[in-house]
Amino acid sequence: MASIIFFLLLALSFTASAQRQTNITLGSSLTPITNSSWLSPSGLYAFGFFRQRDGYSIGVFLSGISLKTVVWAARRDDAPVPSNATLLFTSDGRVVLTSAQGSRTSIVSASQPASLASMSDSGNFVLYNSDREIIWQSFDHPTDTLLPTQQLRAGAELVSPVSETELSTGIYRLKMQTDGNLVQYPVNTPDTATYAYFASGTNGDDVTLNLDPDGRLYLLNSTGFNIKNIADGGYPTKETINIMKLDADGIFRLYSQNLTLNGNWSAVWNSTRDKCQPKGSCGLNGYCVVKDQEAECICLPGFKFVTQGNWTSGCERDFDAESCKDKNGSSAYTMEELSNIAWEDVSYSVLSSTTKDNSFGSFLMIFLLMLMPVKLFPTLSHVSRLWLEN
Repeated sequence: MASIIFFLLLALSFTASAQRQTNITLGSSLTPITNSSWLSPSGLYAFGFFRQRDGYSIGVFLSGISLKTVVWAARRDDAPVPSNATLLFTSDGRVVLTSAQGSRTSIVSASQPASLASMSDSGNFVLYNSDREIIWQSFDHPTDTLLPTQQLRAGAELVSPVSETELSTGIYRLKMQTDGNLVQYPVNTPDTATYAYFASGTNGDDVTLNLDPDGRLYLLNSTGFNIKNIADGGYPTKETINIMKLDADGIFRLYSQNLTLNGNWSAVWNSTRDKCQPKGSCGLNGYCVVKDQEAECICLPGFKFVTQGNWTSGCERDFDAESCKDKNGSSAYTMEELSNIAWEDVSYSVLSSTTKDNSFGSFLMIFLLMLMPVKLFPTLSHVSRLWLEN
């Protein structure tokens, strides 16, 4: 045990320009059960198979700690493979996943055949050509995590996982825009301010997001000038590793773990304390409230969750919209006013000079607003309600 700790601490003492690495030669292979990964020299990082749901996926993970943590996933939305799969660094310089039936799937998309691969103590998995030039590296294709010395380059983005245990693509992204602004959006939305819920407010050419070993998270422009500190850092580095991750809830955080202790990751910094800030967390026709510092989704009146336990699926009507009948077949309907609600947009309609005495107008207003994603101010603990009946 003492020797393992020694090597882990030795790995952390190396700078980005002098990282040790384990070389992987053509013809090398891995299987999920035996010889399942290629370790970095210290044993802190590994590239290979890790458990995912009912099978195995491929990626880079922290292997030298008690709780393995995946920091990069290959083809993250592919279904896990069974235990009889094989990962092969082929003789023609490709990294492929081979099934028991013989089918092959490329794991990385390098621009040319590789002649050598390596797993470094920085956590970077790299492919080289015959001239020992880098032709592909995992650091250039992050999924949801940044490691110390890693950059998020202009035009690239992190995408959150579905959950802590489900690593496929989630619903939030953190993009380093080409205009120099670091912005968070829900996935599948345009890069416009309407959809943003976090922005650094910076600009410049070829700006990169950088993470130092002490947790300092900052933006550098093309000349290497620090244009903004996102997180000041200053966290311990002795016997400790700090990483940044975009979590499933849409908030990006700095995590720290002491390598000599068998503990969990500790969140030492987060981009916001308002867990309702990320847009779309409750899906359509739902709104977010904060209770005991935790986010909770609630459906608008007249709606129910599409999938119980999955808030992001949103809410659907629990009545017949065509006839305005409720589930019991009654033709009466009710209208409910929700106070202290922050409507995120006005995508459908804006009505003016509408009074509560105008029953039809009130009904139309409620009907239209029900179609919009909403968010409750986090300082409020309840919603005031006024029932109107026709």
